[in-house]
Amino acid sequence: MMLTKEKQKTALRLLKESYPDAKPALHFSSPFELLVATMLSAQCTDKQVNKVTDVLFKKYNTAEAFSQIDYETLEPFIHSCGFFRMKGHNILAMSRILTEKYGGEVPQTREELTALPGVGRKTANVVLSNAFGIPAIAVDTHVFRVSNRIGLAEANDVEKTEQQLMENIPEEDWSAAHHWLIYHGRLVCAAQKPKCEECTLREVCDFAVHR
Repeated sequence: MMLTKEKQKTALRLLKESYPDAKPALHFSSPFELLVATMLSAQCTDKQVNKVTDVLFKKYNTAEAFSQIDYETLEPFIHSCGFFRMKGHNILAMSRILTEKYGGEVPQTREELTALPGVGRKTANVVLSNAFGIPAIAVDTHVFRVSNRIGLAEANDVEKTEQQLMENIPEEDWSAAHHWLIYHGRLVCAAQKPKCEECTLREVCDFAVHR
């Protein structure tokens, strides 16, 4: 159930106070590295992706470098990420397009990003927000679960959840709120066994009240 506007403000304040240092878990030093890491993170933990990219990016870390290798060269690096064939072919195709069309640079619009192979709206929003500082809310599994559970959204799909979060969260907090919700989902509001008794939001969260 959607929280009242007043309770939404309280929930956001409590999340901000709980996770003041929340930041991206993926390791990256450029927009391109973040794009590749985010593509690899689908159905894979950020911890595992970081293990992979900490090795991979020492050898290849630009669109030009990736566009000059073949799948057989890339596959051993990314095998442990799962869905590695699809991810690998998409990353190489994406790198070639960036090299040929954008001079190796990552575009800064959602439309251009989502036109790239293997780049969906969530990945595009992660890159826009964390690489370029453009307000966006990336709805991953944690954000989807937590926001709908605590009442910042009330939707059955990712796009409606994103739209409701943009309506219910001040734009200047979109990027930070994405990380607050991820941290809360990982540390407290777990999928199977949420720690409601420890949750700072328990007084405004209907899920905790009626659990």
